[in-house]
Amino acid sequence: MKKYLAEMVGTMVLVLMGCGVAVSLNCTSDCSTVANAGTVIGTALAFGLSVVAMAYTIGGISGCHINPAITLGVWLSKRMSTKDALMYMLFQVIGAIIGAAILYGLSNAGTGLEGNGLGANGLQTTAAGSTVSVCAGLLAEIVFTCVFVLVVLGATSKTNGATNNFAGLAIGLSLVLVHLVCIRYTGTSVNPARSIGPALFAGGDALCQLWIFIVGPFVGAILSALIWKVIAPKED
Repeated sequence: MKKYLAEMVGTMVLVLMGCGVAVSLNCTSDCSTVANAGTVIGTALAFGLSVVAMAYTIGGISGCHINPAITLGVWLSKRMSTKDALMYMLFQVIGAIIGAAILYGLSNAGTGLEGNGLGANGLQTTAAGSTVSVCAGLLAEIVFTCVFVLVVLGATSKTNGATNNFAGLAIGLSLVLVHLVCIRYTGTSVNPARSIGPALFAGGDALCQLWIFIVGPFVGAILSALIWKVIAPKED
């Protein structure tokens, strides 16, 4: 039970800190414009640093997935049981909802941040004023989740030996990189739980488009597991 609770706490921190910085910096649907480049960098760092912090906090307890897509990739790689995979996902979603609830409470407690959203994912507005298409958004989530989960599978592989001590750092930095590229398309999810929590409180387009941030990351995770199966050394 402790590892499930660890996943819940870790995901709560990820959503609270990552989305919290997005709210504080007002990283909205037009955050990809040059004028708001700082909000993109700040938000990307917040998510990456949250993963690094939690990796060294609960990594020894649960492995610090804090992401259903990672759990799916690990399960497909036969590194965990079906029961643990399902329970991880459940507690990750619960943690994300708790984190989003805390952020919602803070944003609506006279802080002046009520109009800044909750860092919810959505198809972004481009510099030309148009909206990223569903196909483009879905493709972005699939591709960048695939890259991210592949890093996780490789960094935590037994074949990496002593370098596993730096797995949390590698994974966190890769998430920063993914955010820097993907924010302009979808706000960057690559994590269904991270999207579910804020969407439940934000409603509107965030809730209508939520399926993109569930289907995309799961498809990306499946692809990453297939790729890892092909390239992984036999000793893994």
